[in-house]
Amino acid sequence: MDRFAGWKDDGRPFDWGRVFARRAPRVLDIGCGDGRYLIASALSRPECDHLGIELVGPLVAKGIRDADRRGLSNVRFVTGDAVMWLFKRLGDASIDEIHVYHPQPYHDPAQAGMGMLTAEFFERAWQVILPRGLLVLQTDHRAYGKHLLEACRKHFDPEIRPGPWPEAPFGRTRRETVALRKRLAVLRVTARRRESPLDVASPPDYFEPGRAGVRTVRAARKRKVR
Repeated sequence: MDRFAGWKDDGRPFDWGRVFARRAPRVLDIGCGDGRYLIASALSRPECDHLGIELVGPLVAKGIRDADRRGLSNVRFVTGDAVMWLFKRLGDASIDEIHVYHPQPYHDPAQAGMGMLTAEFFERAWQVILPRGLLVLQTDHRAYGKHLLEACRKHFDPEIRPGPWPEAPFGRTRRETVALRKRLAVLRVTARRRESPLDVASPPDYFEPGRAGVRTVRAARKRKVR
């Protein structure tokens, strides 16, 4: 295995077979943070290959160190834009599972473009995931969670999981652990890929200007100043 469980981004499509030197079930974690979930999954599922993509370099570096310390050959990390990777670096019908834990629900209009779970995202995820593959979503933001359930339904068959993950009762991720300590409700969704998308319109993106129910940070600040 490489000395570090990282992978140098050379701009080409990601070649799972070359990187992991085998053909195995493939697990992708989008916005993986420091890799807490990926490393736990790689340890418990050595038969699966794991790839984490995260924009924050220091978090990726920590994940690489932790994976290397455990001698894991079935996990790699990439520093980069996960949505760009989904569209340009990952092939159709190439992944068994996509995990997205606690995506940030941006409310400030200046940051709305950073929201990644758009209708286009779910359509592309449907293309990338193998038939009957799995999409996992998790958030502690009630309104955003309700929206994600509706937004993914066209391409996936979502199911809300009651209670914590059985293998991680205190949280799969650091954010989930903090949310549980604060007694926040955590929405955990497992969604199987539909054979064909439903013939329904996707809901407006959560960050679309003027969407009903969206209160911006900027507006809230103005009210506070007054």
